[in-house]
Amino acid sequence: MACKFCGPKLSLCGLVLSVWGIIQLTLMGVFYYIRAVALLEDIPLGEKHGSIDEFVAEVEHGYNQNALNCWIAALLYVITLVISGHQFWMNNRSSVSM
Repeated sequence: MACKFCGPKLSLCGLVLSVWGIIQLTLMGVFYYIRAVALLEDIPLGEKHGSIDEFVAEVEHGYNQNALNCWIAALLYVITLVISGHQFWMNNRSSVSM
């Protein structure tokens, strides 16, 4: 017997939130990757820069790092989706057999 640790409503909620998180974080990662200007305010930058080249390099690194962070978070949501889907399937399977 497999382990059920959440009910049908919680597993369905996890499914819905996971799908939304995957979509949103994947798109945000893509927008960071293509260097969307609207997201520049979310890049952590230092106060002083020696030259414009240093500033551009720091901005490029910030965009790349934020894109990577978004994609890692989206992958964590994929794991949550799989777990929630399994729990939803387990709850529905047990309710049908009763």
